Amino acid sequence: MGVHRKILVVDDASLFRDLESLFLERSGQVLAAASGREGLDLARAVRPDIAVVDLHMPGLDGADLCRAFKSDPELKEMPVILVTSSEDPQDHALAVRAGADDIIPKPINRVSLIHSVNRLLRGPEARGLARVPVDTRVRIRHECEDAWGIVRNLSRGGLFVTAARTVPPETEVQLEFALPETRGALHPTAKVIWRREASPNTPEGMGLRFLELDRSSAARIEEYVYTHETSYLEAPPRAQAGGAR
Repeated sequence: MGVHRKILVVDDASLFRDLESLFLERSGQVLAAASGREGLDLARAVRPDIAVVDLHMPGLDGADLCRAFKSDPELKEMPVILVTSSEDPQDHALAVRAGADDIIPKPINRVSLIHSVNRLLRGPEARGLARVPVDTRVRIRHECEDAWGIVRNLSRGGLFVTAARTVPPETEVQLEFALPETRGALHPTAKVIWRREASPNTPEGMGLRFLELDRSSAARIEEYVYTHETSYLEAPPRAQAGGAR
């Protein structure tokens, strides 16, 4: 299962490189690189189906490598998972802005990594993150002005909010909300990806992707989605012909 798929793992630390390779050995053929430059050369030579890349590496780091993949006509459709190790929430934003298809923190969670790789290998139509319904108030701050809305659904990557006042796509905002049945508010920044106009039957709404998100908050969101989404642990991807994109 997954034998025809090529998975590129790029990490300058042999411990994590070997661990990720071990976790993914049943998902496809794992190809390992010890630097960003080696990973870029290997990707151009073999055209992997997906890449798992450490964000912080000497020389060509993970963010620049992700940008290089996305700007290469032969590799731009390849999903890229960036792995972060810092507590700094700006690392999450750096990975998003680099074009990462998913972001996973260290220490690596085996289930999260396998799930992410399998989901992205299903193809563009199945790359959306698992979402769960939510009904909780959210404060939205933009240019020192506060507005209130309701979080309607949530994924590891972002949320959908209905509000009486929305802002245009590409706008960055500060959020404050609490997960139901939990204590303590979360304070991520996010970027508006799309906006829904109001209609007689639906209020205005916005789809937002998290930018600055600390590791503790990311873990809380993932745990909430995991416990409320029974299909989170999906079956392995359907067999597809060919290995390179």
